[in-house]
This record gives sequence, structure tokens and C-alpha cells, in this order.
Amino acid sequence: MSINLTILLVILGCTLVTVIPRVIPFLVVRNVNLPEPVLKWLSFVPICILTALVVESFIIETNHSLKIDWTVIIVMIPTLLVAVRTKSLSATVITGVVLMALLRLFI
Repeated sequence: MSINLTILLVILGCTLVTVIPRVIPFLVVRNVNLPEPVLKWLSFVPICILTALVVESFIIETNHSLKIDWTVIIVMIPTLLVAVRTKSLSATVITGVVLMALLRLFI
């Protein structure tokens, strides 16, 4: 497989466009003391993102109607219990991935 110079430049450009908005804010805010209301507001961002990702994963849109993907709900409940009990991101992610893999293997 060969790679064209144009494709390589597009890949590098996409990398820059993806990395810059994710790295620059951390570099700017790293040495700045933010006010307490801003810190409180920022503490809700991960919860909002996680909620959006979870809800998006179990709602399926088909022909102008919404349906629930019950396999995701089945996996989500024990994964949520592991998250609440352990408060470990690694344990939560591993639990969710393993349970979904097992469910898809057997169904």
C-alpha cells in the first residue's frame, strides 16, 4: 500500500485541527486561577458529555420514530452499579465493554 502526498498532508492537517482545540485550552488555563463560579460550571461539563453519549447510544431513530436499544440498557444497569460502587473509570469502562461483548456474543 502506498500513500499519496496529498493524503498524508490531509491526515496531518486533520491531526492539527483535532489536537489544537483540545490542547490549547489546557495550556492557557494551566497557569490561571479561575473564579469559583467558573470552576463550578466546568465541573458539570463531564457529566453533561457522559449523559449525552449514553443517551445517544441507546436511542435509535428510525423512520421518524424513536426506539430504545434494549441491549444497551441491559448492559448499562450493571455498568452503572459498578461505577457507583467503585468510582473507578477503568473498572466502569472494562465492565461495560466486557458485558456488551458477552451480550453480543450470545444474542
